[in-house]
Amino acid sequence: MNVDPHNALVVGVDYGTLSGRAVVVRVRDGAELGSAVHPYAHAVMETELTAGPSRQRLAPDWALQVPADYVEVLATAVPAALAAAEAAHGIDRADVIGIGTDFTACTMVPVTADGTPLNELEAFADRPHAYVKLWKHHAAQGQADRINELAHARGESWIKRYGGLISSEWEFAKGLQILEEDREVYDAIEHWVEAADWIVWQLCGQYVRNACTAGYKGILQDGEYPSRDFLAALNPDFADFVTAKVEHPIGQLGQSAGTLTADAARITGLPEGIAVAVGNVDAHVTAPAAAAVEPGQMVAIMGTSTCHVMNSDTLAEVPGMCGVVEGGIVEGLWGYEAGQSGVGDIFGWFVSSAVPPTYVEAAAARGLGVHEYLTELAAEQEIGEHGLVALDWHSGNRSVLVDHELSGLVVGQTLTTRPEDTYRALLEATAFGTRTIVETFAAAGVPVTELVVAGGLLKNRLLMQIYADVTRLPLSTITSEQGPALGSAIHAAVAAGAYDDVRAAAQVMGRREVAAYTPDEDRAQRYDALFAEYTALHDHFGRGGNDVMHRLKAIRRDAVGRRLATGTAGVDADDPAGDAAAASVPQEVTA
Repeated sequence: MNVDPHNALVVGVDYGTLSGRAVVVRVRDGAELGSAVHPYAHAVMETELTAGPSRQRLAPDWALQVPADYVEVLATAVPAALAAAEAAHGIDRADVIGIGTDFTACTMVPVTADGTPLNELEAFADRPHAYVKLWKHHAAQGQADRINELAHARGESWIKRYGGLISSEWEFAKGLQILEEDREVYDAIEHWVEAADWIVWQLCGQYVRNACTAGYKGILQDGEYPSRDFLAALNPDFADFVTAKVEHPIGQLGQSAGTLTADAARITGLPEGIAVAVGNVDAHVTAPAAAAVEPGQMVAIMGTSTCHVMNSDTLAEVPGMCGVVEGGIVEGLWGYEAGQSGVGDIFGWFVSSAVPPTYVEAAAARGLGVHEYLTELAAEQEIGEHGLVALDWHSGNRSVLVDHELSGLVVGQTLTTRPEDTYRALLEATAFGTRTIVETFAAAGVPVTELVVAGGLLKNRLLMQIYADVTRLPLSTITSEQGPALGSAIHAAVAAGAYDDVRAAAQVMGRREVAAYTPDEDRAQRYDALFAEYTALHDHFGRGGNDVMHRLKAIRRDAVGRRLATGTAGVDADDPAGDAAAASVPQEVTA
């Protein structure tokens, strides 16, 4: 391949919750020359299997996707990004030397030996378990509970690397759910594949399991998965889950998984034979894009959910962390992960479900979106003026409680409570959730010195200042609007040999605005009072003081199960609340 190093380009593709984004990046300086976004045709299927022949209803806490939608991103967004770069900068696509991708995680694709998704087989087209289980599929909480109980009872050493709890979002809980609910689908799975690895497979024709998801979501620690004896104790038929469906050669971050095939070149418009980087996670890949890969720099990728990642030269046990993996973000450091299951999703739900028409009309009259209008009204308030405190658990709690049976709560509402009051309380609740994570890390000996924000929510200046004040940390912001895609492009540059490693590439291609927001001590002290109330509610409802949220989830599942069994409709099947809420989240609040 004859490429002028001065003009060398790479492409990064970021697969988010609702859409995929492609960006064309110049290798020598990280300049973004063209980008494009393509929404998934089926979005997220949470209440109905819209891709199935019978459009059957789904039980609570399900979240499915269609893998063909991911391929459409390659066929649509990548060529569009190339065309945009050609029009704006006159680039020559022959100068592209590599492509990198990242994905939400843990998002799992059940496939045959050749990588065919099971939902594409006629026999399984109407079977929910044959579809992609998106990261926020929480219906395997029961299986996760059993994994955790057994791990602690047996004294499994790996459980400490995950803050003491394995999430229902991860590979093993979701796999066990399929075994116990649809044995025929389970038996047909020949590879249980992270979507991050499946899309790389489509690009280079080779299945390479990336070290990031294998470590954080697949319980791979020190080169070993949970033992066969452990799996058999969960369910005798689960004993060979690792050897039969999970175990596969591991690719390290920044390495090449292979080269672009002729078919993939035809679909994407990229040169055949360019480097295809090993897959990665949207959060972890963003740290290099923000040039924030040193110890103490916690990167919060804030969109529909928030994922917190940071490096450290120290190995510690942090309660409720999602995991710690050696080289999980960059080589030579321990990579930590934590997160909040709902952030932008919560704001989107509120706007779609709880804002009266008069507010929608007032926003339109001002030429504003409803989120912008509510933010403007909320910004006029003094801290605590709304008299509310909320728990940000509308999609469960990822860190530090690791319990997706928890649910949202707003305390203090009266007949004078206005939409902007509740909206601000929800903004603050997510900041309190991040402070809880930061303080838990610090208490475990992994201090956070700088909070670096990426993702669509950084556009909300009120929200950013709230986070700085609540956490008392300087808040830096990534300068790219496509942080994960830029991070994937950085990995593509390393895979193609343009840089020696990811840290070196990040210094040149990544950037952030340092201390874009700084905490105000007066505001911080006033937030301390609200945070104390948040913590009291957090511990009461999340640590066993009152398990009402768990009981309500059980009652709901039973009621929905009865309705589904009788075929009666309890919600509008043409516009389920969950789907409407997800679809309403605007671009500025998605990762």
